Amino acid sequence: MSLSVPDSLNLIRRLTPRRMVNAIKLVASYHLTRWLGRPVAWGLPMSISLEPTTACNLRCPECPSGLRAFTRPTGNLKADFFRTTLDQVAKDLLFLIFYFQGEPYINPAFLEMVAYANRKGIYTITSTNGHFLDDDNAKRTIESGLSRLIISIDGTTQEVYQQYRREGNLDKVLEGARNVVKWKRRRKSKTPHIIFQFLVVRPNEHQVDEVFRLAKEIGVDEVKLKTAQVYDYEAGNPLIPENPKYSRYYQKADGSWAVKNKLLNHCWKMWHSCVITWDGRVVPCCFDKDALHQLGDLKSKSFREIWSGPAYNRFRSAILKGRNQIDICTNCTEGCEVWIEH
Repeated sequence: MSLSVPDSLNLIRRLTPRRMVNAIKLVASYHLTRWLGRPVAWGLPMSISLEPTTACNLRCPECPSGLRAFTRPTGNLKADFFRTTLDQVAKDLLFLIFYFQGEPYINPAFLEMVAYANRKGIYTITSTNGHFLDDDNAKRTIESGLSRLIISIDGTTQEVYQQYRREGNLDKVLEGARNVVKWKRRRKSKTPHIIFQFLVVRPNEHQVDEVFRLAKEIGVDEVKLKTAQVYDYEAGNPLIPENPKYSRYYQKADGSWAVKNKLLNHCWKMWHSCVITWDGRVVPCCFDKDALHQLGDLKSKSFREIWSGPAYNRFRSAILKGRNQIDICTNCTEGCEVWIEH
């Protein structure tokens, strides 16, 4: 995660002695685990992804929300449950990512929850498709204290954009970005740090340079190029970019395709972060989109019990024994997402 100077200062302000000690515990226990070959977990996660909703207005082809393909229950995170959950971890937590599946702004209580986390001194992040950033929501976003706003913009023309962001309207997204920039300037606010996220796929890879120009014109702080995860890649996929720099996959001598990265039997994510679904299920990471590897339920246990409990440690042990035996790990690139340097 790269940080600008204002963004860096915002993060530094969130550091407390307790959070720094907790981070040291996490790093130490992770390295001790690798040395001993068995899981040791000290502290609590310094980063949590919490799902505001599973609903989405778009139909992106590689997304369970877009495909309407969940096998788990769908719904909205309730504000009272959110506060109860956050209160358990807030003193140790540094990053709160308001995103897993779905479009966060569909949850009517979303910005109230952001404001609550901000009052707890937590660095907050969300990722949006940008269709709900009307003037009022843009203003409320600034007032919520959100630290980082990622706006997905996977094309610089409607024709290209809609090939991945199906049923999306690029003009509406750009108008939303302009609304946020306007209110950020009007309020003389240093937050949120606004990012255009460009998911590089074959239909849009020729527009990479153009998205940087567009971001500068609007006043967006940063552009991030992101490689795309595709589910069916072994026989090739029309979304895999032609430029190998932009792809998570490579073509083998026999014509089949594979993930570029070597699957190592350890994962930092299992020590410093986790994901919580809208209904309180704790899962290992963002690749478990259908919550198939549930490590606990916050409706029946505290977060600390789950994080240090037998189910979590069994999963950590399984990681150490062989990630190639865990389905959600086989299409993973270093535990989660990969940003491309440009």
